[in-house]
Amino acid sequence: MLIGIDASRATSAAPTGTETYSRELIRALLTLPAPHTFRLYTRDYPTPIFESRITNYELRIIPFPRLWTHLRLSFEMLTHPPDVLFVPAHVLPPIHPRRAIVTVHDLGHLHFPDAHPALQRLYHTWATRWNARQATHVLADSEATRDDLVQLCGIAPDKITVVYPAFDARVYQPVRDPARLEATRAHFRIGGDYILTIGTIHPRKNYARLIEAVGRLGNSNLGLVIVGKRGWLYEEIFTQVKRLNLQSLVSFLDYVPAEDMPALISGARMFAFPSLHEGFGLPVLEAQACGVPVVTSMTSSLPEAAGDGALFVDPCDVDALAAAMQRLLGDEVLRAKLVANGFRNLQRFSWEKSARQVLGVIHGLGR
Repeated sequence: MLIGIDASRATSAAPTGTETYSRELIRALLTLPAPHTFRLYTRDYPTPIFESRITNYELRIIPFPRLWTHLRLSFEMLTHPPDVLFVPAHVLPPIHPRRAIVTVHDLGHLHFPDAHPALQRLYHTWATRWNARQATHVLADSEATRDDLVQLCGIAPDKITVVYPAFDARVYQPVRDPARLEATRAHFRIGGDYILTIGTIHPRKNYARLIEAVGRLGNSNLGLVIVGKRGWLYEEIFTQVKRLNLQSLVSFLDYVPAEDMPALISGARMFAFPSLHEGFGLPVLEAQACGVPVVTSMTSSLPEAAGDGALFVDPCDVDALAAAMQRLLGDEVLRAKLVANGFRNLQRFSWEKSARQVLGVIHGLGR
């Protein structure tokens, strides 16, 4: 078969979760032994994202200034359609082949509508329903997302396959070299011990409550480092730091390249991820891979992702979050247990496994 893939998100120079998912899953698909040709559609010529040994794909560069998916990719599907189109991190074009597969990452905008600007919320609602209803088959990042698709969008369960994301084991490994850890602290101007969290800065990440919980620890030598570029409705998060007079403890690092992340994670006392809603939660796996104890939310997909390698809390309970972090800071036995459990949990996930599941779905669609 000729399998077309929307790779427009895979070429980002500063990838976040969905871009990383798209890039790594496409890379894994291209390395599987399969008698297919893959055609990748991008807006412009990307920087190299795949190793030179990966050769069984065509790169179709189709530039267009605006509405690339709705107009330009649709025209491509009309004039040169593949046998199957896979959209891993975007929306289906209005014109698409009869066989089309999409990934729906999460429906958090329906659970927490106030955490999104009105126009963004309306677009996400439309795009999710369009994807799920128009696609031949839907991939969901988690059982939680599959359940949301069934309950909130009315999608038949047998139209959905759960395919867990994974982590890049080549990049995310424990860093034990004291010199490298110290150099990382110096580079990012981190003065002492710190709690780390990762994610684009917006309300659903629950940073306001996390900042308040860190303030309740009463430890002036323990900082909170937030890694992530500014997203939307973030003003209240920065205001929270000033309101609680925590400017000396809370650091915002903006986007950090992947090559710097293992040392930054490994140097943390813990990884805190009390998000209100996640479709999966890749940073939890990355923290576990670096050997750092994790505290995260007991809601949405996060228990699925973390397994028994995390301490779970109600993300809306600041006291519970502070108590969990305090416990994790002082209980070395618990810390060691969570780290060991985290390493075992990671064995459930690999991009190769994910790609094989996706290829199985494609084969199931027939010709």
